[in-house]
Amino acid sequence: MCTILIVEDEILEREFLKSIILDELQQEDTLLTCDSGLQAVQLAKQNKPDIIIMDVMITEMDGLTAIQEIRKFLPNAYITILSAYSDFSYAQKAISNRVYEYLLKPVKPTVFKEIFCKMLKASTSSNEPTKENPKDKVLEPNEERPLFIDEAINYIHEHYREKLTLELVASKVFVNPKYFSHVFKKEMGISFTDYVVNLKIQYACKLLETTNYQAYRISMECGFSDPSYFNRVFYAQMNMTPQIYRKYIHVSKAEK
Repeated sequence: MCTILIVEDEILEREFLKSIILDELQQEDTLLTCDSGLQAVQLAKQNKPDIIIMDVMITEMDGLTAIQEIRKFLPNAYITILSAYSDFSYAQKAISNRVYEYLLKPVKPTVFKEIFCKMLKASTSSNEPTKENPKDKVLEPNEERPLFIDEAINYIHEHYREKLTLELVASKVFVNPKYFSHVFKKEMGISFTDYVVNLKIQYACKLLETTNYQAYRISMECGFSDPSYFNRVFYAQMNMTPQIYRKYIHVSKAEK
């Protein structure tokens, strides 16, 4: 059994969220709604929801403050924020409160449905009974990688040979760019820029090994608009120029 709480003061938005969530629930699940931060905290204390969908700009108490209060007694709840604001200060507070996702409005139905289903699956798995004594059971915080990071990685691998910016990728997964940048580095252990550059250089090495393309052609194939910049980046990564790398590879193959 799973309990879900929607906190949204716009009626149409609330009904939109309800319609998607209700399609995914079982008969024994419970769906609660409210339109203010204070009500959210009260309902959370009374019903201990497993999943919370929280708008940021709501009455009486804003969504981020409400989450801070809720985290005091529901440290393991899965919480997703919906916000019409891209200000990074909101994203920073969301990160500190361990939100599951931070989505910018308007959210596409397919995107929200996918995220909600993943939250539901994670919550259900966390609440499955085990042979342990329930009194001794300690729920671990969610360790799954946010869905938007997986989607971003897939997109990056499909398009890294193009001109790819952080803002573009963040927009493709419907996430604030600064929040996306912070979470990407936290989850991947490397910045977005370095991740993309690494893929480009790996591809450049493959082209140097398998083709006779000149450096400027390889630069273009890898998505670099400036060949001299490509050379500098390649040297920084490989500690040698593209030309020397090609010679090194050919000599190595000849010696085998």
